[in-house]
Amino acid sequence: MPSWKKENLIFQISSGFLDQSLIMAEIKAWLGAFRLRTLPLALSCIITGSMAAWGSESFSPSIFAWAILTTVLLQVLSNLANDLGDAEKGTDNENRLGPARAVQSGVISKEAMKKAVIICGILALFSGVYLLFLAFDSWNLTWLLFFILGLASILAAIKYTMGKGAYGYRGLGDLFVFLFFGLVGVLGAYFLQTGQIQWHTWLPAVTIGCFSVGVLNLNNMRDIDNDRDSGKRTLVVSMGLPAARWYHLSLLLVGWLAMLLFTFENWKSPWQLLFLVTLPLFIANGKKAYTHKTPQELIPSLKQLALGTFFFSLTFATGIILAQWL
Repeated sequence: MPSWKKENLIFQISSGFLDQSLIMAEIKAWLGAFRLRTLPLALSCIITGSMAAWGSESFSPSIFAWAILTTVLLQVLSNLANDLGDAEKGTDNENRLGPARAVQSGVISKEAMKKAVIICGILALFSGVYLLFLAFDSWNLTWLLFFILGLASILAAIKYTMGKGAYGYRGLGDLFVFLFFGLVGVLGAYFLQTGQIQWHTWLPAVTIGCFSVGVLNLNNMRDIDNDRDSGKRTLVVSMGLPAARWYHLSLLLVGWLAMLLFTFENWKSPWQLLFLVTLPLFIANGKKAYTHKTPQELIPSLKQLALGTFFFSLTFATGIILAQWL
């Protein structure tokens, strides 16, 4: 074979491998932007609220499934918008300690990310509307209220870091996480199943809300220096690291006390205390948050608390089911 043909063949093969590697890199970047590791934390509120409804002997598998799908879409929407918003504001930079972001690294363009945010927002809207049609027999004031809450959830997911009024840059992230991951998520899931809200159902909502804020607090403690330098005034930046340590312990303590009170208020069986098996995870997390010396030490703690909250919700759910079956 002539040398020029060999060179052309080598060029074609190498180009093919190059194109394939670029495609794989982009796919990996999109998966990273979705931040799938955050999904267990988002699902905790739906599992907790739905299983509390199970304890009230009211549960629809189809409502539960569509609530899960809607929550996943909202969480992915929030992650994509966060990636884009922090890149536009310069918060994601070489000084950031967390994993590299898709837009900041240049693998995904801002235009492509904006389109992804829009598409994910539309999908979350359609999923949420269908969920409401499953939960309610007809259009009424309650249907409208939940529709407005759905729109507010989409807006909150986008406005955390995007736009001039991004509330994550004004120290309001903790409040919004508590509201949407705790109160709206848990109470909403419970109401969609039962059509009512009792006073004691606020307790598990407080629990998941506190634990979710705890994850955000660890993230902000890790990034305190870069956030301060970038003009992102999180609650941790405002209160300082020493106060943030005590704040974190308070979140974990209030969360546990609220769930214990809920359990004893609805006591049927010792199986309902099954979630106590996760207590060592939370103790270790609080200890590390209080005693850590460097921000890098908090990176494993983020994953630990997110997964710990998910396991907490699963054991809570399992305990309720076993209490009824055994």
